[in-house]
Order: sequence, then C-alpha cells, then structure tokens
Amino acid sequence: MFEAVIGIEVHCELKTKTKMFSGAPVTFGNPPNTQVHVIDMAMPGTLPSVNKKGVEMAIRVCRALHMKIDDLLRFDRKNYYYADLPKGFQITQYFHPIGQHGYLDIEVNQQLLRIDIERLHIEEDTAKMTHYDDCTLIDYNRSGIPLIEIVTLPQMHNSQQVCAYLEALRMILIYTDVSDAIMAEGSMRVDVNISLRPQGSHTLGEKVEIKNLNALSNVQKAIDYEIQRQTYLLEQHRPVLRQTRRFDEKSQTTVLMREKESLLDYRYYPEPNILPVRLDNRWIENIKQQLPLLPNQKKSLYQETYGLSSQDTKILLSHKDISLFYDQVISIYPYYHTCCHWLIGDVMAYIRQHKKHINDLLTVQDFAELMNMLKQEKVSSKQAKQILEFMILEKKSPLIVMKEHHMQSLNDENMLRSLIEEVLDEYPQLVYDYHCGKTNVCGFFVGQVMKKTSGQAHPQKTNELLRQMLEKRKI
Repeated sequence: MFEAVIGIEVHCELKTKTKMFSGAPVTFGNPPNTQVHVIDMAMPGTLPSVNKKGVEMAIRVCRALHMKIDDLLRFDRKNYYYADLPKGFQITQYFHPIGQHGYLDIEVNQQLLRIDIERLHIEEDTAKMTHYDDCTLIDYNRSGIPLIEIVTLPQMHNSQQVCAYLEALRMILIYTDVSDAIMAEGSMRVDVNISLRPQGSHTLGEKVEIKNLNALSNVQKAIDYEIQRQTYLLEQHRPVLRQTRRFDEKSQTTVLMREKESLLDYRYYPEPNILPVRLDNRWIENIKQQLPLLPNQKKSLYQETYGLSSQDTKILLSHKDISLFYDQVISIYPYYHTCCHWLIGDVMAYIRQHKKHINDLLTVQDFAELMNMLKQEKVSSKQAKQILEFMILEKKSPLIVMKEHHMQSLNDENMLRSLIEEVLDEYPQLVYDYHCGKTNVCGFFVGQVMKKTSGQAHPQKTNELLRQMLEKRKI
C-alpha cells in the first residue's frame, strides 16, 4: 500500500490597475497585444519599477494566511528562455519571499485540518501562447501582470483535501479583495506536486508536477489519475520519473510535458535593476488593520451569533457581493433568518436568471424596508414576492410599489372575522364536512376569503381565525 503526499502551488493574478513592473493597464478580454508597455517587451534601455499596490495586496494575503512578513522587499531573476518571456528571464522572489511560515485551516469531512504554507512570493506573469498545427500565436497583454505564488508544504494526501484547501484559499483571495480568482479565466492557476511512498514511511518519493490546472474538477481528476498511474508503476517495480505533466481533458489523463528541471537550470540571482526596498512598518500595520472580516470569521459570526445553518452560511459566503449586501441589510433590521432566506432564494434566483449584480437590482435600504414590512405583517409572503419583482423592474421603493399596485396586506381582525363569517354562511355543507373530519376544506375557505379581498387578506392570520370560528360552529 502506498500513501500520496501532495503539495500545492497556486498562482494568483492580482487585480491592480497596472502591471507589476510597468505602467501598462491590466484588463481582461481586450484584443491581443493592445495592453503592452515597452518594459513588458524588454526593449533596450527600459527599467522596471515596482507596483506599490501589488505589494500591498501581497501583504493582505500574507496577513490573512498568518504569515511572517519580510519588511525588506527584494526581487530575483529566474533565468530561462521561452517564447512567453521576452526578456529571457522572469522577475520573481526566490531567496527572500515577502511572506513565510503561514497556515490555512480547512474542514474535510467535518474535521479540521491545518495546512502549513511555506512561502508567498511576488512575481510577474508570462505572455499567453495559443498553439495551432502550423504556428503559435503570442498575446503579450498578460505579460507582466502581478502574480503572487502561494506554496504549501507537502502535507495533503488526497484530492478531497486539495480541493477543500483550494476552495478555502480562493475565498481568502476574494475576501481580501486582491483577485477575482476565476480559474476558468486564468486569474487563479494550480500546480500540483505529488509523490507516493509506502504506508508508514517518512521519506518522500520522486515528485511529479502537474501544471496549470484551471478547474477544481480537473484538479480532482488529475490527482486521482496520477495516484493511480504512480501506484501502477511502483507495483510493477518501475521507477517514477521526475517529470512535469499536464492534464488532458479529452483522455482524462496526465500527459508528459518535459523532464523536470532542477533549480540549477533557472540560475537564480538577485535582480540588479530593482534595489531592495525597506517597507515602512507603520504602512504594513495599517494594511493589516484594514483587512476585512475573512471567511472563517464570517462563518463563525453567521452561525454562532446569527444562528444561520451551515448550509445557508456556505451559500452566503460563496457569493461575496450577496454576503456584503446581507451584512448591510441586517445592520438596519436584524432579521437574520428572513433576510438570508430571501437573498439566497428569490434574489439569487433572479440574479442567476438575468446575470446581474445584486447592487444593480436593489438598494440595501429598499430591501431592508421590504423585510421589515414582511416581518411587521404589512404584506404577505406572496405580496412580498410581487413587490420585490416590481422593485427590481421599476426601481422604486417597496412602499411606493405597495401603494401603486394596491398590495397592502389586510390583517384587521374584525374585518377578517366578518369576511370569514360570510364564507362559512355561504358553504354550510363544507362546514359540516369539516366537523366530519375533512379538514382539507380549510384551504378552500381561505381561498374564498382571498378572493373577496383580491388576495390582500393575510394568509396566516386568516387561517388562524378560520379555525377558531369553525370550532365555534361545532355540530
């Protein structure tokens, strides 16, 4: 029997306005080679300059991952010639990463697991290459975009743990507001380092790296396949070679890219064009203090203070914009469960259907007011759904919608009793049937009251009064 040992390298593009070492804009989806600076193309006489915002974002993530932050910022050259690196080298941090010795706690099968993070360093992205049968096209828009690389220790043992770690890390990147971390768009890319060893052994086996995985489903499939592949080799007493591989979606297998390079192949040395920069400790502390609530902190708040279920909490947290909207709404009216129910239900359904951002549909104040009207029984749940739709379509407050569309809930007890009395007098046979055990006629009676009030009678109040009055008419 063999045990898999897995370490993860995550490359995350930072959402700065400009690139890490040049003034070229950072955008997604622009025509190829339109967002390029002479520095990105390594034109003679050009010199890099450090993007301060990129450094700030790296510090945010370091803090969120409990890392020791190096206040002396230093860069290195990673030398290798490839078509996606015009300079023939990449500016990165090898000898002195900005962050070291952190951790991230994850939950797997309801058990807490701590993943130790070895380092976080800043570097620049490479160009994007598109391969065809007879040529390769290069888009330098991506070249120079700020990256952080986050490297774990080899502590995970299966694809389930890895995917849980990646989901938790992605939430950190989103909530610290450094990246959208959309794997399909390449703003978060995953390299998996995996080796096998006999059960009980403490010696690592030969490592294989799987490069540039762009979806959690592919991460899971690639790891499961690679464990199977290496297990077969070891059972056949054949060596596992040190390789770089990729995941092929068509065959659902990992495929050899190249034999694994050694560190000597990269010839790292200090970047001569960027002098070391001593970071102001007050600036670093200010960045730390301004960090928003992180996913684990919000999870505790939602479940322990607000009493939300683990499932509702998970849905809220997985949509940062809706979570922030929820936080603002309950700061006005603390209807924790009601607001959550409506946001992850009707509102999220509308967002998915129309592909809109929540702030384009509703204002916090108007939605909070609708929740208050519902809790105060000024409108029924059915009416609230209708009002919500009109609020979105007409961009009007719930009070105005309610008046213009005559949706005020009727919950005056005397008036409801009078209407119920009329209905019971109109259907004496059904009253008799009720007392004979056919209690489902209550729905018919409530429907008749609704019909008389054009749907404005409060359903719960009507149902309560109806049952009281039926009991008084016992045979």
